[in-house]
Amino acid sequence: MMDNKTMEPVASNGRDEAELSAYEKAAAEDLDPRCIPQNLDGPPPVGDEIHYPDYPAEDHEIWHTLFERQMQMLPGRAGEAFMQGVEILGMTPDRIPALRDLSRNLEAATGWRIARIPGLLHEKDFFTLLANRTFPSTDYIRGKEELDYTPAPDLFHDMFGHMPMLTEPAFADFYQLFGQAALKAQGADRPRLERLHWFTVEFGLVRQEEGLRIFGAGILSSKNEVTHALSKEVEKKPFDPAVIVETEYDVWHLQDLLFVLDSFEQLEEGFRSWTKQRGLLQ
Repeated sequence: MMDNKTMEPVASNGRDEAELSAYEKAAAEDLDPRCIPQNLDGPPPVGDEIHYPDYPAEDHEIWHTLFERQMQMLPGRAGEAFMQGVEILGMTPDRIPALRDLSRNLEAATGWRIARIPGLLHEKDFFTLLANRTFPSTDYIRGKEELDYTPAPDLFHDMFGHMPMLTEPAFADFYQLFGQAALKAQGADRPRLERLHWFTVEFGLVRQEEGLRIFGAGILSSKNEVTHALSKEVEKKPFDPAVIVETEYDVWHLQDLLFVLDSFEQLEEGFRSWTKQRGLLQ
């Protein structure tokens, strides 16, 4: 799945094209209703407040299938931080994890917590949670007919794709900063931040001693993107926020261009520098 929690497809309201996000440009009249952003009607349950759903056996089977498939593909492809994060969070193929348990483990690792949300969020709610070191997650899983791809958010992408990386301290700090900066972004800075989110949080690569590795959730949770991302079919460029924020991308197809970090400290420092220049962070 390609994550679309941020900068969602909404009416352009006459705004200049340079201010529109990639999702706004790609929005169609027959948009999947699951991809229409929602506003929170109050504070969402966080951590121990989250009730564990009575999942049918089929849901646990889908989790098992997706988890096992990705974990078989990721050794030698996924970054060390992600693989360690899966262990820190205590994820197993046996059953769908409880958000409250993941939240406890995540809080112990980096001070982040998890909120249960009903579906796709409008950006203000999403960024407010990030700015307060809280990751919004769904608690429902895709159906068997969407094992390879779903356009809508679901718990496998949220839990498996995103949460392990939040156990990495520098990445966790960067993501909170991202929420803080995004709350202040106006005009063309909105899609600029969306591009940076896409090419890091969703489709980022990092250089390790062993070679290039994946850390982006959009790749890690996708069978096809995992095998594609490190192939020769994909152009790899060095991480540079000034370049990334002006780089367009296609939200619905395999990515043909990715950016490579030297470290997660570089991500945090580079983001701080760019947002200060734009007046988005102090």
